[in-house]
This record gives sequence, structure tokens and C-alpha cells, in this order.
Amino acid sequence: MKYLSRYKSLMAVAGLVVALGALTNSALADDKKDAAKPYPLKTCIVSDEKLDADPAMKSYSFVHEGQEIKLCCKSCLKDFKKEPAKYLKKLDKSADDKAKK
Repeated sequence: MKYLSRYKSLMAVAGLVVALGALTNSALADDKKDAAKPYPLKTCIVSDEKLDADPAMKSYSFVHEGQEIKLCCKSCLKDFKKEPAKYLKKLDKSADDKAKK
């Protein structure tokens, strides 16, 4: 009986540790999302279509290596993942153009 009581106590502590770990990971994920550089373009980085131009298609955004990326639709994600460097050059060009102004 004494061992059963200790087992229950250990299980309760283990549950608390797991719960705290999950909360910590969740908070860290939110911090990373908040720390992402904002997306500077008004168009999809893949298709160059104006974002939210077609009400039937919902735009899709995500964070890639600390940079927020916006796509006109989720189907552009496949193309972005194939060659992210190709598309990220557009962001570099946009930053260069703003610096010249």
C-alpha cells in the first residue's frame, strides 16, 4: 500500500512536469512567431499575384527562418519549398529598393 501511494505521487509530479514543458514550448513558439521579420511585399512571393485579390482563395502565411512569408494560396507553398532561395531573393530586392529611396 505504501508503494502505491508513492507511485501515485510520482505520477502526479510527472504529469505536472509534462504540462509545464508543454506550456514552455508553446510560449517559446509564440515568441519566435512574434519575432519574425514582417513581410514587406503586397504580392505573393511565388506567383506575384496581389494578396487577397481573389476572395475565393484564402492567402497563406508562415514563418521561414525568422521571416514572415505570405502566399496567395496554400498551393504555392509546394513551389516555395522546392526553391526557397529563389523566392527569398525577391525580399532582398525589395529591401534594396527601399534603401535606395
